[in-house]
Amino acid sequence: MNYKQALQHNIFKIISQSAKALHVDCYVIGGFVRDHILQRGVAKDIDIVAIGNGIELAKEVAKNLPNNPKVQVFKTYGTAMLRYDNIEIEFVGARKESYNESSRNPVVENGTLQDDQNRRDFSINALALDLNDENFGDLLDPFNGIQDLDKKIIRTPLNPDITYSDDPLRMMRAIRFASQLNFKIESESLEAISRNNERIKIITKERIVVELNKILESPKPSIGFLLLEQTGLLQYILPELTALKGIDEVDGQKHKDNFYHTLEVVDNISKHTNNLWLRWAALLHDIGKAPTKKFSKKVGWTFHAHEFEGSKMVYRLFKRLKMPLNDKMKFVQKMVFMSSRPIVLAQDIVTDSAVRRLVFDAGDYVDDLMTLCEADITTKNPKKFNKYHNNFKIVRQKIIEVEERDHVRNFQPPVSGEEIMKAFNLKPSKEIGIIKEHIKEAILEGDIPNEYDAAYQLMLEKGKQLGLTVN
Repeated sequence: MNYKQALQHNIFKIISQSAKALHVDCYVIGGFVRDHILQRGVAKDIDIVAIGNGIELAKEVAKNLPNNPKVQVFKTYGTAMLRYDNIEIEFVGARKESYNESSRNPVVENGTLQDDQNRRDFSINALALDLNDENFGDLLDPFNGIQDLDKKIIRTPLNPDITYSDDPLRMMRAIRFASQLNFKIESESLEAISRNNERIKIITKERIVVELNKILESPKPSIGFLLLEQTGLLQYILPELTALKGIDEVDGQKHKDNFYHTLEVVDNISKHTNNLWLRWAALLHDIGKAPTKKFSKKVGWTFHAHEFEGSKMVYRLFKRLKMPLNDKMKFVQKMVFMSSRPIVLAQDIVTDSAVRRLVFDAGDYVDDLMTLCEADITTKNPKKFNKYHNNFKIVRQKIIEVEERDHVRNFQPPVSGEEIMKAFNLKPSKEIGIIKEHIKEAILEGDIPNEYDAAYQLMLEKGKQLGLTVN
């Protein structure tokens, strides 16, 4: 392969010339090189390693670029970053690192290119391209990273026990790359993750979530979650998921393994949406089944109210992992809470009233909810599979028809509380809420259309029943 093709963008010539002016050797290293070889599309970030002062090199490059972009300096890490032509370029001086047991933050000292490649997490991320005049475009591959790319293998450059113990986040990165690239983790490396899994406790929740999100955003997330479970990492990160694993049997009656079912649902939904939070909803939609599981001799295994329990668990899980507790968390909660509603509809004759209530409760998220429920069909029985999907098509069509006719999505009552107060000369009171609820129920049941005149007339009737006098 002609690696010079990777360096056609004018930024590389400018970096090369800037380094020459400073009498510094420099290289492009890591993900940019790996992704070029894998033909993974246009790079959005580039890592440059300088044998010397990376911050000075960044400043020199900025001076030589049009518009002299601002250089962000991160003194703590000895790095600098600038943006040019929609590309984020990070500069660092070559270094070697040593670690202590209680932190993933290393003690850093200046080093050679070889030292810098030694500290890289995986052989495929230690690949470097020379940016110096005399060897411009030459590949430096001390750990057979090209061979590992060919064989689709994730392998650490040095002893995996040391690599993972030094920086336990690398265990999650190994699994994330396996999931993103559909690579295998080399067996010795995989065993080392299992041996060192408890070390993940020293990693901040925020860094763990970044990797979890990348696993969830990969084409087939189950690859990553199966590896997290297999290596014992999942029990420290998402015990709510490991609690779903296993099949209990009483009197010859079993339930399905809800852990493996969940991973099937996540893979299914990933074929249809890039919405990260809908993928989180798929991952967590059944977490309430572990604490609500019961066996009854009459009906067998039950998981009553698991959606309600699961939605409460979503909040606790997001809080523990320091994930956003804003509308994103509320969206996941709502999806988990409502995850069985369309399934119930799809089993019965679909009434307009039931569809109106579904649209009313789900609001703008009704399409997402339907996508989640369709992904939740994991039966291996072709007849049942087709029946459910056909029924869901009917439900989707009904949603369109009901929405066009009744406009209950993001429902606002046709008659406001102020109008009720004015009509009956009322101050704020419980009667206003009773009348509003009565109008809403009548619209959802289809007793009256979602229109002002019909609602106003019903308001007068209900007021009369409550003993109110029209003003």
